[in-house]
Amino acid sequence: MLYAWRLGGLGLRAAALWPGRAGLGGLGAGIRAREVSTSWSSVGAAFNVKPQGRRLDLFGERRGLFGVPELSAPEGFQIAQENALRKADLLVERVCSLPPGPQTVLIFDELSDSLCRVADLADFVKIAHPERAFREAAEEACRSIGTMVEKLNTNVELYQSLQKLLADKKLVDSLDPETRRVAELFMFDFEISGIHLDEEKRKRAVDLNVKILDLSNTFLMGTNFPNKIEKHLLPEHIHRNFVVTGSHVIIDGLHAEAPDDLVREAAYKIFLYPNVGQLKCLEELLSNRDLLAKLVGYSTYSHRALQGTIAKNPETVMQFLEKLSDRLSERTIKDFEMIRGMKMKLNPQNSELMPWDPPYYSGVIRAERYNIEPSLYCPFFSLGACMEGLNILFTKLLGITLYAEQPAKGEVWCEDVRKLAVVHESEGLLGYIYCDFFQRADKPHQDCHFTIRGGRLKEDGEYQLPVVVLMLNLPHSSRNSPTLLTPGMMENLFHEMGHAMHSMLGRTRYQHVTGTRCPTDFAEVPSILMEYFANDYRVVTQFARHYQTGQSLPKNMVSRLCESKKVCAAADMQLQVFYATLDQIYHGKHPLRTSTTDILRETQEKFYGLPYVPNTAWQLRFSHLVGYGAKYYSYLMSRAVASMVWKECFQQDPFNRAAGERYRREMLAHGGGREPMLMVQGMLQKCPSVDDFVSALVSDLDPDFETFLMDSE
Repeated sequence: MLYAWRLGGLGLRAAALWPGRAGLGGLGAGIRAREVSTSWSSVGAAFNVKPQGRRLDLFGERRGLFGVPELSAPEGFQIAQENALRKADLLVERVCSLPPGPQTVLIFDELSDSLCRVADLADFVKIAHPERAFREAAEEACRSIGTMVEKLNTNVELYQSLQKLLADKKLVDSLDPETRRVAELFMFDFEISGIHLDEEKRKRAVDLNVKILDLSNTFLMGTNFPNKIEKHLLPEHIHRNFVVTGSHVIIDGLHAEAPDDLVREAAYKIFLYPNVGQLKCLEELLSNRDLLAKLVGYSTYSHRALQGTIAKNPETVMQFLEKLSDRLSERTIKDFEMIRGMKMKLNPQNSELMPWDPPYYSGVIRAERYNIEPSLYCPFFSLGACMEGLNILFTKLLGITLYAEQPAKGEVWCEDVRKLAVVHESEGLLGYIYCDFFQRADKPHQDCHFTIRGGRLKEDGEYQLPVVVLMLNLPHSSRNSPTLLTPGMMENLFHEMGHAMHSMLGRTRYQHVTGTRCPTDFAEVPSILMEYFANDYRVVTQFARHYQTGQSLPKNMVSRLCESKKVCAAADMQLQVFYATLDQIYHGKHPLRTSTTDILRETQEKFYGLPYVPNTAWQLRFSHLVGYGAKYYSYLMSRAVASMVWKECFQQDPFNRAAGERYRREMLAHGGGREPMLMVQGMLQKCPSVDDFVSALVSDLDPDFETFLMDSE
């Protein structure tokens, strides 16, 4: 996933959520290839051994986090933020004094970059650093930069310097396409924050933005807050499945994989029991989003959120979701019948299918039908082997090699973080990926990608290399074995590396549109495409070796694994359609015609099919309403695009270098610097319709007897 936030109207974006060789993106041949370092080592070996410590650096100078000298101690965040704020003031003064022209956009981007380089880094450190002093200093830096951005959002002179450029048709026509798009994106980011309004409305927009941010944080915290129930109200034999404290049982999740039906039912009903405060928070959040959208000129929040995306507007999104639901309908019914049959077989006394059943019983069906016990696969997926597999794929497809580089003292926040240099065969060093892959106390549990520093062309002609972090939660190696991944972990690794390659592979002129800083329904395409590679036996057999014997993973095991994912996949996709539709309705026309819970019940019955459970409010646990408000459909649409790219370009030969180069040139090269549909069109050589997207998703559900042969070779 991308971990992403946005700082107001200047459009400073951090993408954790989430181009081209020199010459792409309009940069010409001015970028010099970086020298290859002799200190780099094999990526596979680096991940299958424990870090050896840094003896040579014991008495050396601390470099600071990510090599930033000031950040060798928590107090350095204060220095970094003061430097960034001082530079921002100078840049604002400079852009306001210059006549409008291409330089206006360059200075805006440099202003955005100077603040993002502190804010992005701090945003990662505040949630991931093991030391509290660093986390607190980083959080303060985020607040400080955020305050500066709010100030810039209300700087009318700054806004007018950009407005003058875009109002001059002759000047606009003289801009290259990327510069023009970036100027328009900055303007869009300003105007959705209300800077173009009169003073009273502008103040109202600022107040609404602050209120929405507070409500979003409160709602997010509430989505994970446990519920408790007096223990005498639950059968005693299921107490052991939960945390018991005093006279209460604490329920902190849905326990969707628990084999006992009663455990799943209790968890569902108790965890999803409506909390009045959380309900009020959601209603206020949706209402204030609607007020802000209307204030800045949109009919709904969804119309505001979808501008510039592949879908473009909520009408297209709803058309996509409704057509997909229609095409899935018969398959979903069959999936539910199959799940109901398994429940009847295992629990004949209680065979009615309920919303807490599909995750567990579909897993049972998959395991029974395809014998895909994860422990059978893990020995073939050592972390080092998987990293070597990615290396092989990137080398064959894109001419890129990953090298492990020893970090300097103080450069990483935990000794098991690995640093990778991304090197192109002719262009040299493209950027750095820090791999924070292993479990530790207080580390967030989500797998995600963070942009630490975006790529951009600097005034001196040098290219600012991108830096990202990939965060996973993998087990540590043991005395007897390296870190071994389940098939799901392996697929997640490929997914997150897709985001990293989006950040690495290219040279956009402006950091504002670097890598994953693009519309949400396009940002997930490169990562989901990597899942198709991770599920192709020709790719998997390049690297899946038993860590003890060296034996290759048998082809029939890869086939079974891939085909097992299609079991009940229609029902899983139908569930995503339900979530995405609910998100659209919540962010559509206001005031809502009824309560959010009544809307949930109606939408669930229409777009999912399993009955709503009285006195539950799943929407209060729907954390994606904050980060993906009105854009939850993006996962489905990105998957549709990725599916089309896979089938058109890579299914016949996943190592096709010409297709890889085209993929880089047409899609990865541009970040957010080109309209997303133009990138899709360039790759597919056609402009796909809503029906094409729907067909791509539905066809993925069909058994594939050509690529994944069920044989015993």
